Amino acid sequence: MPLIETKDLVKKFDNFTAVKKINFHIQQGEIFGLLGPNGAGKTTTISMLSTLLKPSNGDAFISGHSVVEEPLLVRQIIGVVPQEIALYDDLTAEENLKFWGRMYRMSGKELTRQIEKVLEQIGLTDRKKDRVETYSGGMKRRLNIGVGLLHQPQLLFMDEPTVGIDPQSRRKILDTVIELNQQGLTVLYTTHYMEEAQELSHRVGIIDHGEMIAIGNQQELTEMVGEYDTMRLHIQAQEDGQQLAARLKEIPEIIEASTADHEIVIITPTAEDVLPTVINIANQLNIKIRSIDIQEPNLEAVFLHLTGRALRD
Repeated sequence: MPLIETKDLVKKFDNFTAVKKINFHIQQGEIFGLLGPNGAGKTTTISMLSTLLKPSNGDAFISGHSVVEEPLLVRQIIGVVPQEIALYDDLTAEENLKFWGRMYRMSGKELTRQIEKVLEQIGLTDRKKDRVETYSGGMKRRLNIGVGLLHQPQLLFMDEPTVGIDPQSRRKILDTVIELNQQGLTVLYTTHYMEEAQELSHRVGIIDHGEMIAIGNQQELTEMVGEYDTMRLHIQAQEDGQQLAARLKEIPEIIEASTADHEIVIITPTAEDVLPTVINIANQLNIKIRSIDIQEPNLEAVFLHLTGRALRD
């Protein structure tokens, strides 16, 4: 039996449908990456699975327990690392963990042992007596993870835990997720960073506009786009990218062309063959290409192929 199974899960806010009949399952011991742009429905999905929001239709089952009918039983199984930091700045790391541990009805030696264990897992033992207000953004994110681990959940929901932090802190969080999974923890990890989903996930679900548009391991997903290459053009101005992408879509050998930040992402079966044409069109438009990167089929190609736009559009 899967640890998580959703059945036609729907969430509506007035006339807006944020999540549209999504179905997926997660097995015990998996890291399942829920990948999609901002506003795709990732946080709403996690909020329903963690019983913070009641589904408008459908249901989901965590270790066989319905999130609609048995929310209290579900909460005993799960840990949640929310996108927003849920800490008290004027308390130390140790005091924050003690406070949240008591919310889980933990106390005494059990709570003390778990606090020490969690501080070691998140690499904050040497800063446990410092107030959280003195912490960097990355340290706060790591302590946020620690809160979700205190009661030793079977399943951890992590909602974009690396947003807005420096690369070193991000690396530490990714390493922590991998280590926790190796210790047996099942993780549902939402992100809009393609490289995180590729590194962490045993399987990936791609969500867009509230719909689950693809699910599978990386090999299964990349096979959906065949032998297409991904070409990234790093350009100077975003407005130039939109103009260039529009022209590139007219080339028969280019499957998709879309802008993302200061990049143009191109999907093509023959990157090296179309490169001279791409450069020629950019020159015609007086658009300066700062660098070019060509990659073999990956999740970026899958997403662009399925949606017609780059992940950060």
